[in-house]
Amino acid sequence: MSVSSNTQLKRSVRVPFWAQILIGLALGVLLGWLARSQDLSWLVTTLEKVGGTFVGLLKLAVAPLVFFAILVSITNLRKVNNAARLASRTLLWFMVTSLIAVAIGLAIGLVTNPGAGTGLDPADGSAPEKTGSWIDFLTGIVPTDVITPFTELNVLQIVFMAAVAGIAALQLGEKAQPILTLSESVLELLQKALWWVIRLAPLGTVGLIGNAIATYGWNLIGEYATFTADIYIGCLIVLFGVYPALLATVAKVSPVQFFKGAWPAIQLAFVSRSSVGTMPLTQKVTERLGVPKEYASFAVPFGATTKMDGCAAIYPAIAAIFVAQIFDVPLGVGDYLLIAFVSVVGSAATAGLTGATVMLTLTLSTLGLPMEGVGLLLAIDPILDMIRTATNVAGQVVTPLIVASREKILDREKYNGVSSAPVDADEPRVVAAAA
Repeated sequence: MSVSSNTQLKRSVRVPFWAQILIGLALGVLLGWLARSQDLSWLVTTLEKVGGTFVGLLKLAVAPLVFFAILVSITNLRKVNNAARLASRTLLWFMVTSLIAVAIGLAIGLVTNPGAGTGLDPADGSAPEKTGSWIDFLTGIVPTDVITPFTELNVLQIVFMAAVAGIAALQLGEKAQPILTLSESVLELLQKALWWVIRLAPLGTVGLIGNAIATYGWNLIGEYATFTADIYIGCLIVLFGVYPALLATVAKVSPVQFFKGAWPAIQLAFVSRSSVGTMPLTQKVTERLGVPKEYASFAVPFGATTKMDGCAAIYPAIAAIFVAQIFDVPLGVGDYLLIAFVSVVGSAATAGLTGATVMLTLTLSTLGLPMEGVGLLLAIDPILDMIRTATNVAGQVVTPLIVASREKILDREKYNGVSSAPVDADEPRVVAAAA
């Protein structure tokens, strides 16, 4: 065998990250079905531990990552012209897209009646241990000490402290530079460590999907068929309809290029079910789509904790209609307006973590609906949370693109030249030697 042939045989074969995720999904479904059908408790436990460990590793980085990301993002605004204008426009478009998403959720819920014919009744539900309320939301923003928010993972309070620290650093100017330099270094360290966790996403996928199938089976999806379909349809309409339409008409860029560039973050969000855990990758894809780094480093962390079209708009809208129908509580126009209001103003309560229980309880309490309705939806939540989080993250990329385009700071040459290749050398991939 020639040297060249031998070299060619030993050449590394790179498996794209999206392929790894698909393999993980397929293997997870297979193992989950096997564990459930053969009653293999050891396999169920293994899948649960694998998935739980992956999510636990993501959550481990959440508190410090959010704090330093928000702090650095606020101070980075000093490098951007018209920073206040950019920040206000970003918030405005967050609200606009949330309103569109909640309107779609309400329309789908009203047309399909997701609570009808499920076979469920109020007795099947149970009130959650923790519920959200406007008093808790407003008073809970300010922490009583600087340690508890990190130990209890209260992301909203962490965001508050980071914002205060960032604004104070801006006011101090050069005196705060040593702190800012340290913060930027710590943020890079955390992001590097999180990349190592992201490399485990295909393995985490096997555990998360497998455990969901093994624990709940397909019968559960059957009982919630209309509700599950409503959530997925609503999110897919926003993901592949609303966002591309806004990009084409408002930002005047190609939606195809958007999906080429943003897909790695969207697929990781689908698996991890964590906007904050996906944040480093979300920022990378936003930057490679032509959004200036100084602006992206503000908009993406801000969006990862407040921009929740899937969890805080589509889901609570449809879920509120579902719960109202199960408990036979009529809803009027005023109630639907309240749902829209909660979705726009209260989305920060979801805080980028897996699950949207806090947002749902906030919505139900505002409408005066029974909290036991939350218990009806907890079992199906992991399956719904995948598409919700993917929608969240897509919106967190779309908004900076729209703002950057309208403010004429978008690098269109970079956007139009983006490819579906890995984001950079750090993006997870499998390298296997050929035989």
